[in-house]
Amino acid sequence: MDIILRAEGVGLSYGTEQAVSKADFTLKRGEVAAIMGSSGSGKSSLLYCLAGILPPTTGTVTFDGMQLSLLPDGELSALRRMRLGFVFQHGELLPELTVEENTALPLRLAGISKAHAHAMAAQVLGRLGLRDLLRRRTSKLSGGQSQRVAVARALVHRPDVVFADEPTGALDSINAAAVLEEFLRLARRQKTAVVIVTHDTDVADRADTQYTMSDGVLGQRVAV
Repeated sequence: MDIILRAEGVGLSYGTEQAVSKADFTLKRGEVAAIMGSSGSGKSSLLYCLAGILPPTTGTVTFDGMQLSLLPDGELSALRRMRLGFVFQHGELLPELTVEENTALPLRLAGISKAHAHAMAAQVLGRLGLRDLLRRRTSKLSGGQSQRVAVARALVHRPDVVFADEPTGALDSINAAAVLEEFLRLARRQKTAVVIVTHDTDVADRADTQYTMSDGVLGQRVAV
């Protein structure tokens, strides 16, 4: 597998606070990588640099041969919209939209027709056991259901990479295990690479490779 994402010497500062220090990271196509660390270790800050959400203070992030810091804002936004996916701890769904509408949103933003986008959304939601909830507003869902919708939305456009920030951190252990299983199964099925930041060793152990982060310093890549 070739490398889809690479960070070299990435550092990130908030004023005088060094959140990330000289991090080196590689992700192969279709690989699942976990960045594990406690709260405040810098793992989420690194994730946002890898995803092109935050520009690093030092170093470079390269996605599929493109250095993110050199891309114009419009191209960077289009790349995040069309080739990347995101899952956050609390889902970040739009409560006024239905399950189907939330899931189809990345496709609609990419210019895909409503009928086609909703058909693709229904297919992914079906694989996550949510076909009976297509018309339900996300404000009426349980925590586990909401996070499955967030996973569906992140994967519906078949991105190259999904970035997941504590994707099961707000769930109880049973729901967390089920959502993680379905998330990784579907990602691997469509050969989408995944970067997960987590404090949970059970989550990290499901990855192909692991990094440990402490006080802004990223450790060496370790195969699981």
